[in-house]
Amino acid sequence: MNNFIFQCSTKMIFGKGQEHVVGEELKRQGASNVLFVYGGHSIRRTGLYDKVVRSLKDAGIAFTELPGVVPNPRVSLVRKAIEICREKKVDFLLAVGGGSVIDTCKAASYGVFYQGDIWDLISHKVELQGDMQHLPVGDILTLPAAGSEESDSCMISDEELKIKSGFGAPGMRPVFSIMDPELTYTLPVYQTGCGCIDIMSHVMERYFSHTEDTEMEDRMAEAILKTVIDNFEIVLKEPENYGARSEIMLCGTWAQNDMIGSGKEQDWFNHGLEHEISGLYDIAHGAGLAITFPHWMEFCAKDKQCQPKLLQYAERVWGLSPDYLHPEKTISKAAGNLRTAALKAGLPTTLSAANIGTGKFEYIADRMTDGGKKIAGNFHRFTKEDILVLLEAMK
Repeated sequence: MNNFIFQCSTKMIFGKGQEHVVGEELKRQGASNVLFVYGGHSIRRTGLYDKVVRSLKDAGIAFTELPGVVPNPRVSLVRKAIEICREKKVDFLLAVGGGSVIDTCKAASYGVFYQGDIWDLISHKVELQGDMQHLPVGDILTLPAAGSEESDSCMISDEELKIKSGFGAPGMRPVFSIMDPELTYTLPVYQTGCGCIDIMSHVMERYFSHTEDTEMEDRMAEAILKTVIDNFEIVLKEPENYGARSEIMLCGTWAQNDMIGSGKEQDWFNHGLEHEISGLYDIAHGAGLAITFPHWMEFCAKDKQCQPKLLQYAERVWGLSPDYLHPEKTISKAAGNLRTAALKAGLPTTLSAANIGTGKFEYIADRMTDGGKKIAGNFHRFTKEDILVLLEAMK
Protein backbone atom coordinates (compact mmCIF):
# COMPACT_ATOMS: atom_id res chain seq x y z
CA MET A 1 0.00 0.00 0.00
CA ASN A 2 1.28 3.46 -0.90
CA ASN A 3 1.44 6.48 1.41
CA PHE A 4 -1.73 8.58 1.44
CA ILE A 5 -3.73 11.30 3.18
CA PHE A 6 -7.50 10.81 3.44
CA GLN A 7 -9.84 13.50 4.72
CA CYS A 8 -13.55 13.68 3.97
CA SER A 9 -15.28 16.35 6.00
CA THR A 10 -18.74 16.19 4.40
CA LYS A 11 -21.55 15.93 6.94
CA MET A 12 -23.96 13.18 5.85
CA ILE A 13 -27.58 13.72 6.92
CA PHE A 14 -29.27 10.44 5.99
CA GLY A 15 -32.81 9.12 6.19
CA LYS A 16 -36.50 9.71 5.65
CA GLY A 17 -37.68 13.32 5.53
CA GLN A 18 -34.25 14.83 6.12
CA GLU A 19 -34.79 17.32 3.30
CA HIS A 20 -37.00 19.26 5.72
CA VAL A 21 -33.95 20.28 7.78
CA VAL A 22 -32.07 21.96 4.93
CA GLY A 23 -32.95 25.49 6.06
CA GLU A 24 -31.80 24.90 9.62
CA GLU A 25 -28.63 23.19 8.41
CA LEU A 26 -27.80 26.14 6.16
CA LYS A 27 -28.33 28.51 9.07
CA ARG A 28 -26.09 26.29 11.22
CA GLN A 29 -23.39 26.58 8.55
CA GLY A 30 -23.62 30.37 8.61
CA ALA A 31 -25.46 30.80 5.31
CA SER A 32 -27.80 33.75 4.85
CA ASN A 33 -27.99 34.27 1.07
CA VAL A 34 -28.15 31.09 -1.00
CA LEU A 35 -28.12 30.20 -4.70
CA PHE A 36 -30.59 27.29 -5.05
CA VAL A 37 -29.57 25.26 -8.13
CA TYR A 38 -31.56 22.39 -9.65
CA GLY A 39 -32.40 20.70 -12.93
CA GLY A 40 -35.81 20.58 -14.56
CA HIS A 41 -39.36 19.88 -13.47
CA SER A 42 -38.73 16.64 -11.59
CA ILE A 43 -38.25 18.23 -8.16
CA ARG A 44 -41.45 20.23 -8.68
CA ARG A 45 -43.37 17.14 -9.77
CA THR A 46 -42.27 15.15 -6.72
CA GLY A 47 -42.96 17.98 -4.29
CA LEU A 48 -39.31 18.34 -3.26
CA TYR A 49 -39.13 21.88 -4.60
CA ASP A 50 -41.93 23.04 -2.30
CA LYS A 51 -40.32 21.34 0.70
CA VAL A 52 -36.99 23.06 0.07
CA VAL A 53 -38.55 26.49 -0.45
CA ARG A 54 -40.64 26.12 2.72
CA SER A 55 -37.60 25.06 4.75
CA LEU A 56 -35.50 27.96 3.44
CA LYS A 57 -38.23 30.49 4.21
CA ASP A 58 -38.90 29.06 7.67
CA ALA A 59 -35.19 29.42 8.48
CA GLY A 60 -35.10 33.00 7.19
CA ILE A 61 -32.64 32.15 4.40
CA ALA A 62 -32.70 34.49 1.39
CA PHE A 63 -32.32 32.62 -1.89
CA THR A 64 -32.11 32.99 -5.66
CA GLU A 65 -33.10 30.11 -7.94
CA LEU A 66 -31.14 28.78 -10.89
CA PRO A 67 -32.85 25.88 -12.71
CA GLY A 68 -31.80 24.27 -15.97
CA VAL A 69 -28.93 21.90 -15.13
CA VAL A 70 -28.80 18.98 -17.60
CA PRO A 71 -26.83 15.71 -17.70
CA ASN A 72 -23.21 16.35 -18.69
CA PRO A 73 -23.56 19.81 -17.07
CA ARG A 74 -22.71 22.78 -19.24
CA VAL A 75 -20.08 25.41 -18.57
CA SER A 76 -22.52 28.05 -19.85
CA LEU A 77 -24.75 27.47 -16.81
CA VAL A 78 -21.73 27.48 -14.52
CA ARG A 79 -20.87 30.92 -15.89
CA LYS A 80 -24.43 32.06 -15.23
CA ALA A 81 -24.24 30.78 -11.64
CA ILE A 82 -20.99 32.68 -11.11
CA GLU A 83 -22.57 35.87 -12.42
CA ILE A 84 -25.56 35.50 -10.08
CA CYS A 85 -23.34 34.77 -7.07
CA ARG A 86 -21.32 37.92 -7.68
CA GLU A 87 -24.33 40.10 -8.40
CA LYS A 88 -26.42 38.87 -5.46
CA LYS A 89 -23.46 38.49 -3.07
CA VAL A 90 -24.35 34.84 -2.48
CA ASP A 91 -22.57 33.17 0.44
CA PHE A 92 -23.59 29.52 -0.09
CA LEU A 93 -24.61 27.26 -3.00
CA LEU A 94 -27.33 24.64 -2.52
CA ALA A 95 -27.52 21.86 -5.10
CA VAL A 96 -30.77 19.87 -5.25
CA GLY A 97 -30.43 16.97 -7.67
CA GLY A 98 -27.82 14.51 -8.85
CA GLY A 99 -24.16 14.77 -9.73
CA SER A 100 -24.70 17.22 -12.59
CA VAL A 101 -26.33 19.77 -10.27
CA ILE A 102 -23.72 19.28 -7.56
CA ASP A 103 -20.85 19.56 -10.06
CA THR A 104 -22.33 22.78 -11.45
CA CYS A 105 -22.30 24.25 -7.94
CA LYS A 106 -18.79 22.99 -7.22
CA ALA A 107 -17.36 24.60 -10.35
CA ALA A 108 -19.24 27.84 -9.74
CA SER A 109 -18.07 27.97 -6.12
CA TYR A 110 -14.48 28.31 -7.31
CA GLY A 111 -15.29 30.52 -10.28
CA VAL A 112 -16.77 33.26 -8.11
CA PHE A 113 -13.34 34.30 -6.85
CA TYR A 114 -11.35 33.49 -10.00
CA GLN A 115 -10.70 36.53 -12.18
CA GLY A 116 -10.53 34.68 -15.48
CA ASP A 117 -12.99 32.36 -17.23
CA ILE A 118 -13.95 29.27 -15.22
CA TRP A 119 -13.09 27.01 -18.17
CA ASP A 120 -9.43 27.87 -17.49
CA LEU A 121 -9.68 25.91 -14.22
CA ILE A 122 -11.93 23.16 -15.54
CA SER A 123 -9.65 22.46 -18.53
CA HIS A 124 -6.42 22.83 -16.47
CA LYS A 125 -5.25 25.76 -18.58
CA VAL A 126 -4.71 27.32 -15.15
CA GLU A 127 -4.01 25.00 -12.22
CA LEU A 128 -5.44 25.65 -8.77
CA GLN A 129 -2.92 27.22 -6.42
CA GLY A 130 -3.45 25.33 -3.16
CA ASP A 131 -7.03 25.43 -1.93
CA MET A 132 -8.06 28.77 -3.45
CA GLN A 133 -10.94 30.83 -2.07
CA HIS A 134 -14.37 29.40 -2.83
CA LEU A 135 -17.97 29.40 -1.65
CA PRO A 136 -19.27 26.44 0.39
CA VAL A 137 -21.62 23.93 -1.24
CA GLY A 138 -24.33 21.77 0.30
CA ASP A 139 -26.67 19.36 -1.45
CA ILE A 140 -29.85 17.34 -1.33
CA LEU A 141 -29.14 14.20 -3.35
CA THR A 142 -31.86 12.82 -5.64
CA LEU A 143 -29.85 10.46 -7.88
CA PRO A 144 -27.24 8.03 -6.49
CA ALA A 145 -24.61 7.77 -9.21
CA ALA A 146 -21.77 10.27 -9.48
CA GLY A 147 -20.85 10.32 -5.78
CA SER A 148 -20.33 14.06 -6.11
CA GLU A 149 -22.04 14.52 -2.74
CA GLU A 150 -18.75 13.63 -1.01
CA SER A 151 -16.11 13.73 -3.75
CA ASP A 152 -13.44 16.39 -4.16
CA SER A 153 -13.89 17.00 -7.88
CA CYS A 154 -16.37 17.97 -10.59
CA MET A 155 -16.86 17.29 -14.30
CA ILE A 156 -18.19 19.91 -16.73
CA SER A 157 -18.86 19.96 -20.51
CA ASP A 158 -18.18 22.76 -22.96
CA GLU A 159 -21.05 22.36 -25.40
CA GLU A 160 -19.34 24.47 -28.07
CA LEU A 161 -15.95 22.76 -27.97
CA LYS A 162 -17.62 19.35 -27.38
CA ILE A 163 -15.10 18.60 -24.64
CA LYS A 164 -15.72 17.25 -21.16
CA SER A 165 -13.18 18.03 -18.46
CA GLY A 166 -12.92 18.45 -14.73
CA PHE A 167 -10.88 19.68 -11.81
CA GLY A 168 -10.74 19.15 -8.08
CA ALA A 169 -9.49 20.36 -4.75
CA PRO A 170 -9.89 19.19 -1.14
CA GLY A 171 -12.23 22.10 -0.40
CA MET A 172 -14.57 21.03 -3.19
CA ARG A 173 -16.20 18.37 -1.03
CA PRO A 174 -19.69 19.60 -0.03
CA VAL A 175 -20.05 20.86 3.53
CA PHE A 176 -23.14 18.68 3.98
CA SER A 177 -25.18 16.21 1.98
CA ILE A 178 -28.82 15.42 2.74
CA MET A 179 -29.67 11.91 1.55
CA ASP A 180 -33.25 10.63 1.71
CA PRO A 181 -33.62 7.33 -0.21
CA GLU A 182 -37.36 8.01 -0.63
CA LEU A 183 -36.44 10.81 -3.04
CA THR A 184 -35.18 8.14 -5.46
CA TYR A 185 -38.43 6.16 -5.64
CA THR A 186 -39.60 7.92 -8.81
CA LEU A 187 -36.38 7.44 -10.77
CA PRO A 188 -37.03 5.66 -14.09
CA VAL A 189 -35.40 2.25 -14.54
CA TYR A 190 -32.99 3.71 -17.10
CA GLN A 191 -31.72 6.39 -14.72
CA THR A 192 -31.47 3.88 -11.88
CA GLY A 193 -29.44 1.60 -14.15
CA CYS A 194 -27.16 4.43 -15.27
CA GLY A 195 -26.60 5.30 -11.63
CA CYS A 196 -25.74 1.74 -10.61
CA ILE A 197 -23.28 1.30 -13.48
CA ASP A 198 -21.69 4.64 -12.59
CA ILE A 199 -21.31 3.56 -8.95
CA MET A 200 -19.77 0.24 -9.93
CA SER A 201 -17.42 1.99 -12.33
CA HIS A 202 -16.14 4.30 -9.59
CA VAL A 203 -15.35 1.23 -7.54
CA MET A 204 -13.70 -0.64 -10.40
CA GLU A 205 -11.45 2.31 -11.36
CA ARG A 206 -9.94 1.94 -7.90
CA TYR A 207 -10.21 -1.84 -7.59
CA PHE A 208 -8.30 -2.71 -10.77
CA SER A 209 -4.85 -1.80 -9.55
CA HIS A 210 -1.46 -3.46 -9.31
CA THR A 211 -0.65 -1.90 -5.93
CA GLU A 212 0.13 -4.66 -3.44
CA ASP A 213 -1.19 -5.22 0.11
CA THR A 214 -4.63 -3.67 -0.39
CA GLU A 215 -6.74 -6.63 0.77
CA MET A 216 -8.95 -4.58 3.10
CA GLU A 217 -9.78 -2.04 0.39
CA ASP A 218 -10.34 -4.83 -2.14
CA ARG A 219 -12.82 -6.53 0.20
CA MET A 220 -14.65 -3.24 0.77
CA ALA A 221 -14.78 -2.63 -2.97
CA GLU A 222 -16.15 -6.12 -3.59
CA ALA A 223 -18.80 -5.58 -0.91
CA ILE A 224 -19.96 -2.37 -2.60
CA LEU A 225 -20.07 -4.04 -6.01
CA LYS A 226 -22.06 -7.03 -4.73
CA THR A 227 -24.42 -4.78 -2.77
CA VAL A 228 -25.19 -2.68 -5.84
CA ILE A 229 -25.75 -5.78 -7.99
CA ASP A 230 -28.09 -7.42 -5.46
CA ASN A 231 -30.12 -4.30 -4.66
CA PHE A 232 -30.43 -3.23 -8.28
CA GLU A 233 -32.27 -6.51 -8.87
CA ILE A 234 -34.61 -5.65 -5.98
CA VAL A 235 -35.47 -2.11 -7.14
CA LEU A 236 -36.21 -3.38 -10.66
CA LYS A 237 -39.12 -5.29 -9.10
CA GLU A 238 -39.85 -3.00 -6.15
CA PRO A 239 -39.01 0.65 -7.01
CA GLU A 240 -40.17 1.82 -3.56
CA ASN A 241 -38.16 -0.65 -1.52
CA TYR A 242 -36.61 1.68 1.05
CA GLY A 243 -33.95 -0.78 2.18
CA ALA A 244 -32.68 -1.44 -1.34
CA ARG A 245 -32.71 2.26 -2.27
CA SER A 246 -30.79 3.03 0.95
CA GLU A 247 -28.10 0.48 0.15
CA ILE A 248 -27.59 1.87 -3.37
CA MET A 249 -27.47 5.46 -2.10
CA LEU A 250 -24.78 4.64 0.49
CA CYS A 251 -22.81 2.65 -2.06
CA GLY A 252 -22.81 5.65 -4.42
CA THR A 253 -21.27 7.86 -1.75
CA TRP A 254 -18.66 5.45 -0.44
CA ALA A 255 -17.65 4.39 -3.93
CA GLN A 256 -16.47 7.90 -4.76
CA ASN A 257 -15.23 9.58 -1.57
CA ASP A 258 -11.94 7.69 -2.10
CA MET A 259 -12.24 5.60 1.03
CA ILE A 260 -11.56 2.48 -1.07
CA GLY A 261 -8.90 4.07 -3.26
CA SER A 262 -6.49 5.65 -0.80
CA GLY A 263 -2.98 4.28 -1.02
CA LYS A 264 -3.58 2.65 -4.41
CA GLU A 265 -2.51 3.47 -7.93
CA GLN A 266 -5.91 3.99 -9.55
CA ASP A 267 -6.79 3.48 -13.19
CA TRP A 268 -9.50 5.86 -14.55
CA PHE A 269 -9.01 4.78 -18.15
CA ASN A 270 -12.70 4.03 -18.66
CA HIS A 271 -13.78 7.39 -17.28
CA GLY A 272 -11.30 9.14 -19.54
CA LEU A 273 -12.60 7.23 -22.55
CA GLU A 274 -16.25 7.77 -21.65
CA HIS A 275 -15.70 11.49 -21.09
CA GLU A 276 -14.37 11.77 -24.62
CA ILE A 277 -17.40 9.89 -25.96
CA SER A 278 -20.01 11.79 -23.95
CA GLY A 279 -18.29 15.10 -24.66
CA LEU A 280 -18.82 14.43 -28.37
CA TYR A 281 -22.18 12.67 -28.32
CA ASP A 282 -23.82 13.82 -25.05
CA ILE A 283 -24.61 10.26 -23.95
CA ALA A 284 -25.50 9.69 -20.28
CA HIS A 285 -22.33 8.94 -18.31
CA GLY A 286 -23.55 5.62 -16.87
CA ALA A 287 -24.73 4.50 -20.31
CA GLY A 288 -21.32 5.27 -21.77
CA LEU A 289 -19.60 3.28 -19.04
CA ALA A 290 -21.94 0.35 -19.71
CA ILE A 291 -20.38 0.26 -23.18
CA THR A 292 -16.74 0.79 -22.28
CA PHE A 293 -16.15 -1.29 -19.15
CA PRO A 294 -17.10 -4.81 -20.34
CA HIS A 295 -15.10 -4.35 -23.56
CA TRP A 296 -12.16 -3.00 -21.54
CA MET A 297 -12.24 -6.11 -19.34
CA GLU A 298 -12.13 -8.38 -22.37
CA PHE A 299 -9.23 -6.39 -23.82
CA CYS A 300 -7.28 -6.48 -20.53
CA ALA A 301 -7.93 -10.23 -20.23
CA LYS A 302 -5.18 -10.74 -22.83
CA ASP A 303 -2.64 -9.03 -20.55
CA LYS A 304 -1.15 -11.66 -18.21
CA GLN A 305 -0.29 -9.01 -15.63
CA CYS A 306 -3.98 -8.03 -15.46
CA GLN A 307 -5.43 -11.55 -15.35
CA PRO A 308 -5.03 -12.27 -11.60
CA LYS A 309 -7.06 -9.23 -10.49
CA LEU A 310 -9.68 -9.77 -13.19
CA LEU A 311 -10.06 -13.40 -12.10
CA GLN A 312 -10.35 -12.27 -8.47
CA TYR A 313 -13.15 -9.92 -9.53
CA ALA A 314 -14.90 -12.68 -11.47
CA GLU A 315 -14.76 -15.04 -8.49
CA ARG A 316 -15.47 -12.70 -5.58
CA VAL A 317 -18.03 -10.41 -7.21
CA TRP A 318 -19.85 -12.70 -9.66
CA GLY A 319 -19.22 -16.07 -7.98
CA LEU A 320 -17.49 -17.58 -11.01
CA SER A 321 -15.01 -20.45 -10.67
CA PRO A 322 -11.73 -19.25 -12.23
CA ASP A 323 -10.44 -21.27 -15.15
CA TYR A 324 -6.71 -20.72 -14.69
CA LEU A 325 -5.90 -22.61 -17.90
CA HIS A 326 -8.21 -20.38 -19.93
CA PRO A 327 -8.49 -17.16 -17.89
CA GLU A 328 -9.92 -15.16 -20.78
CA LYS A 329 -13.06 -17.32 -20.73
CA THR A 330 -13.77 -16.60 -17.06
CA ILE A 331 -13.09 -12.89 -17.50
CA SER A 332 -15.37 -12.79 -20.54
CA LYS A 333 -18.17 -14.34 -18.46
CA ALA A 334 -17.73 -11.65 -15.80
CA ALA A 335 -17.82 -8.95 -18.47
CA GLY A 336 -20.96 -10.59 -19.86
CA ASN A 337 -22.62 -10.48 -16.44
CA LEU A 338 -21.96 -6.73 -16.24
CA ARG A 339 -23.47 -6.31 -19.72
CA THR A 340 -26.54 -8.27 -18.68
CA ALA A 341 -27.06 -6.02 -15.67
CA ALA A 342 -26.86 -2.95 -17.91
CA LEU A 343 -29.25 -4.43 -20.47
CA LYS A 344 -31.88 -5.05 -17.79
CA ALA A 345 -32.16 -1.27 -17.42
CA GLY A 346 -32.22 -0.70 -21.16
CA LEU A 347 -28.67 0.67 -21.34
CA PRO A 348 -26.61 0.29 -24.52
CA THR A 349 -23.64 -2.05 -24.48
CA THR A 350 -22.23 -1.16 -27.90
CA LEU A 351 -21.60 2.16 -29.61
CA SER A 352 -24.05 1.35 -32.40
CA ALA A 353 -26.79 0.70 -29.82
CA ALA A 354 -26.20 4.28 -28.64
CA ASN A 355 -26.29 5.56 -32.25
CA ILE A 356 -22.59 6.40 -32.16
CA GLY A 357 -20.60 5.87 -35.35
CA THR A 358 -16.92 5.31 -36.06
CA GLY A 359 -16.01 8.72 -37.45
CA LYS A 360 -14.32 10.08 -34.32
CA PHE A 361 -12.21 7.07 -33.31
CA GLU A 362 -8.93 8.65 -34.42
CA TYR A 363 -9.83 11.92 -32.69
CA ILE A 364 -10.66 10.14 -29.40
CA ALA A 365 -7.46 8.08 -29.45
CA ASP A 366 -5.41 11.20 -30.20
CA ARG A 367 -7.07 13.13 -27.37
CA MET A 368 -6.38 10.35 -24.85
CA THR A 369 -2.72 9.90 -25.83
CA ASP A 370 -1.70 13.37 -27.02
CA GLY A 371 -1.46 12.14 -30.58
CA GLY A 372 0.22 8.89 -29.60
CA LYS A 373 2.93 10.50 -27.44
CA LYS A 374 1.51 9.32 -24.11
CA ILE A 375 0.07 6.19 -22.52
CA ALA A 376 -3.47 6.10 -21.09
CA GLY A 377 -4.47 4.10 -18.01
CA ASN A 378 -2.49 2.36 -15.29
CA PHE A 379 -3.95 -1.15 -14.97
CA HIS A 380 -3.26 -1.83 -18.64
CA ARG A 381 -1.23 0.91 -20.25
CA PHE A 382 -3.02 1.75 -23.49
CA THR A 383 -1.21 3.05 -26.55
CA LYS A 384 -3.07 4.97 -29.24
CA GLU A 385 -3.20 1.78 -31.31
CA ASP A 386 -4.67 -0.15 -28.35
CA ILE A 387 -7.43 2.43 -27.99
CA LEU A 388 -8.30 2.20 -31.68
CA VAL A 389 -8.54 -1.61 -31.37
CA LEU A 390 -10.76 -1.26 -28.27
CA LEU A 391 -13.05 1.26 -30.00
CA GLU A 392 -13.42 -1.09 -32.98
CA ALA A 393 -14.45 -3.88 -30.60
CA MET A 394 -17.02 -1.56 -29.03
CA LYS A 395 -18.82 -0.91 -32.35
